Amino acid sequence: MNSDYTTIDDVRKLFTKHMNSLYLLALLLTGNQGDAERSFVAGLADCVDGNPVFKKWARSWARRIIVGNAIRIMGPHVSLARSTASASDSAKQDPPKMLLEESPFASVLALEDFERLVFVLSVLERYPAQECAALLGTSTQEILETRIHALQHMVEFANGKSHLRQSVSGIKQKLSATDEFARRSLS
Repeated sequence: MNSDYTTIDDVRKLFTKHMNSLYLLALLLTGNQGDAERSFVAGLADCVDGNPVFKKWARSWARRIIVGNAIRIMGPHVSLARSTASASDSAKQDPPKMLLEESPFASVLALEDFERLVFVLSVLERYPAQECAALLGTSTQEILETRIHALQHMVEFANGKSHLRQSVSGIKQKLSATDEFARRSLS
């Protein structure tokens, strides 16, 4: 095999070296530890069993595999069961065990499943709205609207927590300009 492609040992090293960031991605996508572990382990297995990729692409390939597994684990119901409850309501119903009030990810983990997936994919992972729509089986317009609702719910969650409110507010301002541009492009 050409040395430009990943080997099983390369995949093992990649998952060992980037374990924390890959697991965090899975956790933020799924919203709970059990599903995050399943997504992570399935991602490792898929990378080992799958076709080799260029070594330079291995990390983004692994992240993409984990994204796909998390979406599969969340199931098709995610895009159909869009809750109208606020983020603080959903956090009260079934908070993840590691959801700590001072955690920088608390406001993300408190989001409803579909909002969390859209936020993580479109904002944190920087997937274009069209790609998010294809992955989640919905329209680009729905992605743009959901991203705005996710940010609004994060602001609600951060209300009273000044360190979170400032970072969410900054993200919201940056995305408003991006969303406006995307809407004009789609029209």
